[in-house]
Amino acid sequence: MNKELAAKLNLPALEKGWVWLVGAGPGDPGLITALGLQALSQADVILYDALVDEALMSLSKAEKIYAGKRAGVRSCKQDEISDLLVTLAKDGKRVLRLKGGDPFVFGRGGEEAQALARARVNFRIVPGITAGIGGLAYAGIPVTHRDTNHAVTFITGHGIDGKLTKLDWAAVSRGAPTLVLYMARKFAGEITQGLLAAGRSPNEPAAIIANAARKDQKVVITTLANLPAAAATAPTLAILVIGENVRLAKELNWMAEAFA
Repeated sequence: MNKELAAKLNLPALEKGWVWLVGAGPGDPGLITALGLQALSQADVILYDALVDEALMSLSKAEKIYAGKRAGVRSCKQDEISDLLVTLAKDGKRVLRLKGGDPFVFGRGGEEAQALARARVNFRIVPGITAGIGGLAYAGIPVTHRDTNHAVTFITGHGIDGKLTKLDWAAVSRGAPTLVLYMARKFAGEITQGLLAAGRSPNEPAAIIANAARKDQKVVITTLANLPAAAATAPTLAILVIGENVRLAKELNWMAEAFA
């Protein structure tokens, strides 16, 4: 981080014995915050996730420890990650926990912060742009628009047991015109069945945004009825969105134009 810029922004320093839980945003490394860059420039140790872009990691000379989780791949247990954060901080290290998206949006950042608080370790939360907002923006889909929806519901499809989250789909369907679903691709059939049974139209627009905010981003526009078939062939890393605002992608898909 440029020292002059950091001074002008009055950015705090990452002190010894502190842990910063930082959201790197979805995909595009340029979406990280100024505070995130500050942490990258000052950290002694970085625990990073699978979704963090390598370009960000190249900005730091800190020790780097992979602590990511990917479906179908053996990974660190959450307790191990939290314990390591505590140990490193108590050893006097300046610790950066770098997570994709926002650490407090389906990112287990709250669990890590609780572990630090209970161990009396100083920490700072640095929010990031979550994929359910940033990923949609990179697909030309406003998460809200006055002509389509005044509410949105964010849902994780992946429960603690690895199965689809148990939800009252009728209540979810009534609750908001737009639904954004994380980690839900493989459960698209069950989700569609629940929403159709709750009265949502089979012709309602839906989209799958794979590899959101990356150069290999792929956007599939479909309908709720056809969502399961479309999801079956989509990459694992995907966000699902259901709602009338999906129609706006036809006009606002700026990224496709930028990389045409």
